[in-house]
Amino acid sequence: PRGPALTARCLAELKKASKRLTCHKRYKIQKKIREHHRKVRKEAKKRGRKKPKKDPGVPSAAPFKEELLREAEQRKQRLEELKQKQKLNRQKEHEKKRKLEAKKNAAKIKEKAEGKESSGRSKAKTNKLLDKNSKKSFCRELKKVIEASDVVLEVLDARDPMGCRCPQLEQAVTCSGGDKKLLLVLNKIDLVPKENLEKWLNYLKKEFPTVAFKSATLMKDKTMVTKRRARVDLSRTTECFGSKCLLKLLQEHGKTQNKAIQVGVVGFPNVGKSSIINSLKGVRACNVGLARGVTKSMQIVHIDKQTKMLDSPSIIADPSNNALALALRSIIDTEESGSADVLEGVDAILNHCSKQQVMMHYSIPDFRNTEEFLTLLAQKRGMLKKGGVPDIENIAKLLLCDWTGAKISYHSQPPGSQRLPPYLTEDKIAQMQECFNLKNLEEENNTTVQALKYPSPASSIIFQSAGMANGTIEESKVIEVASERENLETSKEEEEEEEEDFTESDDDQDDIEEEKDVKEFTRKAKLGKRQTSPTNSEKQVAENKHSNPLSSSLGKTADEDDAYDFNTDYV
Repeated sequence: PRGPALTARCLAELKKASKRLTCHKRYKIQKKIREHHRKVRKEAKKRGRKKPKKDPGVPSAAPFKEELLREAEQRKQRLEELKQKQKLNRQKEHEKKRKLEAKKNAAKIKEKAEGKESSGRSKAKTNKLLDKNSKKSFCRELKKVIEASDVVLEVLDARDPMGCRCPQLEQAVTCSGGDKKLLLVLNKIDLVPKENLEKWLNYLKKEFPTVAFKSATLMKDKTMVTKRRARVDLSRTTECFGSKCLLKLLQEHGKTQNKAIQVGVVGFPNVGKSSIINSLKGVRACNVGLARGVTKSMQIVHIDKQTKMLDSPSIIADPSNNALALALRSIIDTEESGSADVLEGVDAILNHCSKQQVMMHYSIPDFRNTEEFLTLLAQKRGMLKKGGVPDIENIAKLLLCDWTGAKISYHSQPPGSQRLPPYLTEDKIAQMQECFNLKNLEEENNTTVQALKYPSPASSIIFQSAGMANGTIEESKVIEVASERENLETSKEEEEEEEEDFTESDDDQDDIEEEKDVKEFTRKAKLGKRQTSPTNSEKQVAENKHSNPLSSSLGKTADEDDAYDFNTDYV
């Protein structure tokens, strides 16, 4: 039997058993039950089931009541923000650990399936790929292009021409001897105001012959097969300006030399080297992309019988450069690079720009630091992770791509006084300008400048250039970097063993540290006294913000954290 039938049956059996018991036994059982109920009542009294006392709050007669309540709310908000940040940091660490474990498991499964022989072959293949993508091979290919070319075209971004110039490259070309010439090609001129472009052309032509250029975009292959399998000719490019002027200069130089000339195209990443060759050829002959370092070896493109174009990998920025030059000119793989490098680059860019213009361009409210700017931008563009957390790393990578690509219009002013670099003299300048008709060059540049549409100075962001960017051309100077990479490859197994030793103790330590931070924060809020000098407190807050976003909330002054504590009595 189940349910009520079972209970009725049990009660009947209990009644029968109780009749059998003697009166004495029955009395003892009842006494034990009473004692048990008494104990339960005592324990309940000790626990205290009284209603919790209500917080009396601030008395209505208290002075500065609104300020005290506002400060209390601010303190609560700060505590909540701090806890959220700590929670996000914990989640990031857990995600990293999970990814590492997944990678290790996948590698172990592959090794077991393929065996020792296949693992050895895969290692050899990865080493070859690393050699192709290494900085050492980039330098080797770049040196080949410089040695093989009769004319070297140094491509500059019109938004920051001085930052795109490499003194090591210019010195290598000018001091090489022979009839080797150096031309400056000012690319992306449609992203700069007209007045600024004219200033830069006047400044650069005093050192080297300069060509104003706007490369063709949306380049496609010669032919493309449609759904009906009809071959459509798409070799025609979009509008390109300055190509006729550049071709005339090269053809005139070839006639004076009485031979077919080879023209090397060099420059820092994302200045538009391959796109210039494509626009001169009229077809997409070289691969082009937003990623840095797409061209990894020398590529020969025949424009006509007299001219060959040599596409080269980009110049490697020296690590001794400042943060801005490394952010805009170094070969950064945005997929593999760490978040710290990308955030440093974004911080350097924002520090060299007008804050109001950046806010107007991105239509974002006022921000205090780079992290706040990136969070606002991620929220606006919808780049969010699980739980609505802004994806700061990916938005920072996207912002770097925008600034090196052809999306954002910004401009820098040329230096006030013309100072020649130490490797340039008047004789060398005259030698570089030989065999070129400079009057025709000026006329052609004027026609290209007048033909284009330019952004207004108000819409273009004012940018402070960091000057020339140092680059490494010689292969011997990059040996240390290559050796470090090899050491990293050999020590991968040791690192994997160390990474496997992650335990729960790290999480426990994180929790203990978080509790300490919260305790310190509340202690400062209770003991802090009101200060009469607000300027000093604002300066301290600004310094703490630049140092660390987490420490900024803990290291604030007593003026901000001196909130009313409702546990204490009001006097």
